[in-house]
Amino acid sequence: MDLGVPKDEVLFVGGDRMEAEVYPRAGFSFLQVEMRGLRRSASAKNLNLPRLIWRARDLIARAMDERRVRVALAMGGYVTVPTGLAARKAHVQLMVAEQNAGAGLANRVISRWATRSFASFPDTPGLIRADWVGNPVRRAFSEFDRAALRPAALERYSLAPDRPVLGVFGGSLGAGVVNEAVASLCAQWDGTPIQIVHIAGPSHVDALLSRPVAPKVTWFRLGFEDRMDLFYAASDLVVGRAGGGIAELTATGTPSILVPGEFGAHGHQTANAAYLADAGAAIVLTEGELGRLPEVVAAILVDSRVRGDMAESSRVIGRPHAARVIAQAMKEAAR
Repeated sequence: MDLGVPKDEVLFVGGDRMEAEVYPRAGFSFLQVEMRGLRRSASAKNLNLPRLIWRARDLIARAMDERRVRVALAMGGYVTVPTGLAARKAHVQLMVAEQNAGAGLANRVISRWATRSFASFPDTPGLIRADWVGNPVRRAFSEFDRAALRPAALERYSLAPDRPVLGVFGGSLGAGVVNEAVASLCAQWDGTPIQIVHIAGPSHVDALLSRPVAPKVTWFRLGFEDRMDLFYAASDLVVGRAGGGIAELTATGTPSILVPGEFGAHGHQTANAAYLADAGAAIVLTEGELGRLPEVVAAILVDSRVRGDMAESSRVIGRPHAARVIAQAMKEAAR
């Protein structure tokens, strides 16, 4: 919108997940299509997938024609392949943006038709001739100022200004294994007094509210946070998954302990986490190593020099203006 494109000239396409609520609520047109991913194991449900793809392609292509769409951006996921096919059918320029360190199957398939590809990492296997621009983040992160936001962030979570803060998140829906590891840490902590802001996920937070808390821990638990800029401003160190949220970590220059999700066909979160770790911005723990979480947190959270070095490494690899770069490229292509 900052580049002068009205909301009514933008069409989002997706399935029946969170996007079906988020985009209409924000005032954008949304086209919902029936789609699902390819099952990696042999399944009879895969036999129905071509029919869904072609039906979705035709629906999207009609919408592109009716709305005179001039350029489309695919960002991976179930709807990417039919959108790419629809763009070809409707003679619409196609661009691809990949958020992970290795391109997913859908983006690998359609990138061969794309006029431009955008990557979140310098080297993204499976993506043809990609420009390294970073992963798009909201304006709150592209213009992030920790010092300016910190007082409001501490007030939001009722935190003391003189104690280090550990932030925890497991993605938009939370992560049970990360929640359990943090709950264990909170129960047994006997080090320097710390504060924890824990975004547990809507379906997990109630179970955590009754868990025991050691005397030296202040544990603020919530299910969902719509002001993630304040979450990062409050956090001196973050424990989280290694999905799309790592773009926010690097945009805000936040040190992290990453626990890659053991899901996905290509271990994309493992590759994402490894990139940050190699840059000195993160420590990686597998789910099997979460028993070490208290000692790793203790080693980083109470050492401002270590945190400072990790924060600087995180900022160096951050690309907070990716959204503007991609939007500008789309606008130019649409002329």
